[in-house]
Amino acid sequence: MTIEPTCRVEFGAGAVEDLPRFVTELGHQRALVVTDRGLQAAGIAPRAGKILHSAGIEHEIHDDISANPSAAEIDRGAARARAFGRAVVIALGGGSPLDAAKGIALLAGNPGAAAADADALWDAADGLPVIAVPTTSGTGAETNGFGVIEDTCARRKVYIGHPSVRPRIAVLDPELTLGLPSRVTAATGVDALVHGIESLAARGANPMSAAFAQHAVTLIGRWLPVAHRDGGDLEARAQLMFGAHLAGQALTISGLGLVHGIGHAITAHTGTPHGVALAAVLEEVIAFNAPAAAAAHAQAARALGAVDGDGTAATIAAVRELSGPLEIRKPLRQLGVAREMLPELARAAVQDPVTRNNPRTPTEAEVLDLLAEVY
Repeated sequence: MTIEPTCRVEFGAGAVEDLPRFVTELGHQRALVVTDRGLQAAGIAPRAGKILHSAGIEHEIHDDISANPSAAEIDRGAARARAFGRAVVIALGGGSPLDAAKGIALLAGNPGAAAADADALWDAADGLPVIAVPTTSGTGAETNGFGVIEDTCARRKVYIGHPSVRPRIAVLDPELTLGLPSRVTAATGVDALVHGIESLAARGANPMSAAFAQHAVTLIGRWLPVAHRDGGDLEARAQLMFGAHLAGQALTISGLGLVHGIGHAITAHTGTPHGVALAAVLEEVIAFNAPAAAAAHAQAARALGAVDGDGTAATIAAVRELSGPLEIRKPLRQLGVAREMLPELARAAVQDPVTRNNPRTPTEAEVLDLLAEVY
């Protein structure tokens, strides 16, 4: 078994101050910062710009990224990157800017390519180098070379990526997450928790991914409630960020499963935040997977503090205890899902490539039953 580190990790409070050094170590003096308008308004993107400017790094800030980035947004960002020229792409933000930045960096290195060509781009020329600076603790997008974007016409999620746009450096600065709203802390934290739980059970799991995943679940289970209660607790923010990163390392090796397949479908059809969509079905998918994932569920249960009992039941109980105070789990009807949408959601979930990695292969009828249960 050969496992390569996914990226260089710079972890610690204030790590973002070293951005100029990271850019020059990659052989550049120019950077395109890909972010969103929320981080512009919050002052985080301008702070990054000031750090770069003070060190003489030529830069531009591209903030045209939405919460669920579309193929059109990736194409606009790629046009901006091509006009700016050879540079490091700094992905600054939550999962959406990080995913978008990887797509933009890839298209910038392939003149004439468009996001609609995503399926063919896995064999494309190299994209621009990427530095990832996550500002939430959830997606783990700094650990891999693909992004999940939305095909708004087909109302489905598509994957765009290439090994060359896997971030060369991940800058994990927990200070950037201080004061993150509790609802965002909950949604991104549950996303990270699902990454850990699904990575343990995934068909692609191996001892290395399981080690990452189990420690990730332990850290997230311990520190997510603390960070949710007190957004200014730096230790909680640091531990949660590290746990989310480990969960990202795990999923990059193992892949995920049906919770994400359904979550992608819900978000594509309703715009529901990703973590909220996952929370709606997490317990039910754990139960569905029980016949094929008993050992993995026992690992997850121990990581969440359960000392004995059936692994699946203990995991569900621990997830319920953790997510209850977060007030994140909602029935589908409260997420904008109309009952007549359920068959299409089931179809999209089964067709999502991530579902093929689920430990138990679901049929559309089984997923439809599951969705009806949480409607």
